[in-house]
Amino acid sequence: MNTDVAPRLGWWQQTWRLAAAAAVGIPAWLSTGAVLHWQAAGTGSWFVTGDPMVALGCLTALLWRRRFPLVVAMTVAIASTTSTLATGAALLALASLSTRRRPVEIGVVGLAYVTASQFAIGLYPVQSPPGSLWFQLAFSALTAGIAVAVGMAIGARRVEVRSLRERAESAEREQTARAAQARALERNRIAREMHDVLAHRISLVAMQAGVLDHRSDLAAEENRVLVRGIADGSHQALEELRDVLGVLRADPGRPEPPQPSLDRIPDLVTDARTSGLDVTLTTTMTGTPSDVVGRTCYRVVQEGLTNAAKHAPGARIHIALDGTAGDQLHVSVHNSAATTRNAQPPASGFGLLGLTERVDLAGGKLDHHPTPDDGYLLTAQLPWPDPTHEKRT
Repeated sequence: MNTDVAPRLGWWQQTWRLAAAAAVGIPAWLSTGAVLHWQAAGTGSWFVTGDPMVALGCLTALLWRRRFPLVVAMTVAIASTTSTLATGAALLALASLSTRRRPVEIGVVGLAYVTASQFAIGLYPVQSPPGSLWFQLAFSALTAGIAVAVGMAIGARRVEVRSLRERAESAEREQTARAAQARALERNRIAREMHDVLAHRISLVAMQAGVLDHRSDLAAEENRVLVRGIADGSHQALEELRDVLGVLRADPGRPEPPQPSLDRIPDLVTDARTSGLDVTLTTTMTGTPSDVVGRTCYRVVQEGLTNAAKHAPGARIHIALDGTAGDQLHVSVHNSAATTRNAQPPASGFGLLGLTERVDLAGGKLDHHPTPDDGYLLTAQLPWPDPTHEKRT
């Protein structure tokens, strides 16, 4: 975009500017005619026809002053030599050129205007009093200076308005980008929540269905327990999915339902045992961590149980929680090698990635790797500030 080219004017804006230029030239033309009549020199045919025709041509040329500012301004300044009525057109051309704020162009056209004004005065046989030359030069320079000052002020205002508009457009683009980023972050958060909520339940249901498919020697009561577990797990998965989607449909001002925390881990272990997993839980914590640490710890245990149910059916799972306030909370989920080979459910590949981000946001560290006994170990170290120390400080 060329910043030197001013925006196009509407017909009304163009009309009143040209009318103002014509109005400025009329007093100079009438005063010249009055002086000629008073000195009985006669106006002549050029004053009546030629002078107005040149002025009309200059006003017409001003229609292109924004496209060709230097050419139009110089042409009108030179043409005003033969027309006193074109004085206003020359001043408008000079003011329009000055909006570009280029000193060399302004100086050249201004000098041409002042010189042309002297020739225009000498065009008619007007007897000037002695010493009036300096007055004429000073008056022409003053009018040119006023036109230049007005033009440069308009140009500065245009630059300021353009800068403010660009700044507003930039702020709007940044706001749009921030809104898009916020939507993307919210979608990622919702995706992680849906994964955490559903993956555990669906993995247990898939494990129970795999047992029914591969074990034909189960008693009727065992079959009923597995079928009931599948039904209950599916129902709970739908309920939890409904809760997550309910957050999306809720009003912005309505608070989100409370997220599971550290006190829900025993319930998580109980559900896993009911579904057929061999899970043990060891807790050697002293105190209760914050909700953020507790929720993160819950998600670590949930992800460990989910992955064990998916990839190590029939394995023994041991969960250990250890830590004290003012130190760290250590979480570990270790599963032994799989004892059965069921059909593997499809893996999303985002569970551990999302969990790593959760732990990082909590200021902790996550690690996961296979163990020498063909099992798998998932560990997390979470910061556990001492609330009593924080109160004292």
